[in-house]
Amino acid sequence: MSTAIRFPSTSGLEMEDAKQAIREAVRAHRGARSARQREQDAHAFAEHGVQAVGDARCVAAYVSTYVEPVTSALLDALHERGTRVLLPVLGPGLARCWGEYTGADDLAHHAPGRPLEPTGEVLEPESLAQADVVIAPALAVDRYGIRLGQGGGWYDRALQHRRPGVPVFAMVHEAELVDDGPLPRADHDLPVDAVITEERWFLLDGSPFAVKDAAPSS
Repeated sequence: MSTAIRFPSTSGLEMEDAKQAIREAVRAHRGARSARQREQDAHAFAEHGVQAVGDARCVAAYVSTYVEPVTSALLDALHERGTRVLLPVLGPGLARCWGEYTGADDLAHHAPGRPLEPTGEVLEPESLAQADVVIAPALAVDRYGIRLGQGGGWYDRALQHRRPGVPVFAMVHEAELVDDGPLPRADHDLPVDAVITEERWFLLDGSPFAVKDAAPSS
């Protein structure tokens, strides 16, 4: 079980200030994880992630940065079993585009401060509609599906292009599940449907995390 995070009190704070206070707490907690722990977690995330997406033919995911759960093992596992994987790409005019993952050797830095991106064809934002499952980054998730992102709003806007009914999974550490109250949410913040952690994966239905059983493998 992951070491609990001491989430700061956000009472009386404006929404963005409250979000930022929680972000800083989670980032500090993540930064304390050792390289060995991150590697172990990466394989656990991959195992549960593959189970979570089931027989999806196309999965939209992301390349993790240092402050995020490592996704490399998951991307490789999906690619090796024949699942098409779409990854975020910064397109012309800062458009939220996508590229197809063909292996770690074909990832490169295209812009300062950006995560690695595929080097192949840049696909239009509407290409997200081809995905059967979306795996989104997050810093924390509450039991109602409210997701705290990094603050750029990339996914909240990109998710508007997914097909109706396509589930969105947030990937967080077990310790980043917020059970004792809703996270601050703006009108444009889209809720997620399910969660993948290093210990399990499950659908969200508002039940307390403490009594939530992992869903069966697909």
